[in-house]
Amino acid sequence: MADLIFNVAKGRGIQLCKNVEDNSPAAAVLRIFAIVSTDTDAALKVADTMAAVFALTNTVEATNTNYANITDDGTDLTINLDDTNHLHDAILADQTFSTILAGSNWTHLIVAYDADGTDTDANTIPLSAHTFVVTPNGGDIVADFPVTGFFRAS
Repeated sequence: MADLIFNVAKGRGIQLCKNVEDNSPAAAVLRIFAIVSTDTDAALKVADTMAAVFALTNTVEATNTNYANITDDGTDLTINLDDTNHLHDAILADQTFSTILAGSNWTHLIVAYDADGTDTDANTIPLSAHTFVVTPNGGDIVADFPVTGFFRAS
């Protein structure tokens, strides 16, 4: 599960993930960002867009050679409705950042919703942040999301 859910995603995160899963709108995707941050959780969770996340004093996107945020068009996304336990989970398969060279030491991953698929930070809504402390060294970095999901509505 997420270490924090952004305020803007509370109450609608599952629906935004469902939009990606259903291709509605057709260009909707999830983006997985690696960030370097010493800002507090309280400062992060009030950011309503990825542009607002990156406007924080001590948060930047990773800049390592070969790094790019990962785009998922719903291929690796499953939405699970559990009526028995009264839960609604968004589950992502593991994601791989390939051959990431040394440079920035990562602190978190952010999963965000991009409705138009343009990778425009001002239009991308952060859903969840996950502590992900990694020191890249030229190898692949695998983001191992929990099998219970990266986002839960209960």
